[in-house]
Amino acid sequence: MAQISEEVPGDERGTLLTFVEAQRRAIRETLEGLTEEQAASRPSASELSLSGVLKHVAEMELGWLRMAQQRENEILGSRENYADGFRLLGDETVAGMLAFWDGVRAETEAFIAAVPSLDDSFPLPPAPWFPENGKVSMRWMLLHLVEEIARHAGHADIIRESLDGTKAMG
Repeated sequence: MAQISEEVPGDERGTLLTFVEAQRRAIRETLEGLTEEQAASRPSASELSLSGVLKHVAEMELGWLRMAQQRENEILGSRENYADGFRLLGDETVAGMLAFWDGVRAETEAFIAAVPSLDDSFPLPPAPWFPENGKVSMRWMLLHLVEEIARHAGHADIIRESLDGTKAMG
């Protein structure tokens, strides 16, 4: 549940950012108290791990932020293998990925605070899943972040419960 905060204004921007943050927090909570090995394990029929979900959502949020800013994505632009976006590689750690996501969060919130209007739009890149010459608004992007992070928070909840019975929602 999105919690009302005195730090975030109750206007539309603040409300949308509060809901994005609630979903981020849901994923973070599924990682609490786990070792790197537990976070990387795949205890269910899915190929997903908690650390992989974390990496994916952090990088996905950065991707949408970079599209909205109309800037090059410094992370995804160098990736050769799509599956590498769903697992920690090399010296990547859960703590490091959480810190990375904190930076993305701060940048997303600062960017949204600075845009003149949530009606401002940006072009979507060419892709089979986007309409040709498609554009979306900042509002749409925030709602999409809620949707996308919430979907993966549900995955994370099931993975955590499969690991040790911990239920984030109860």
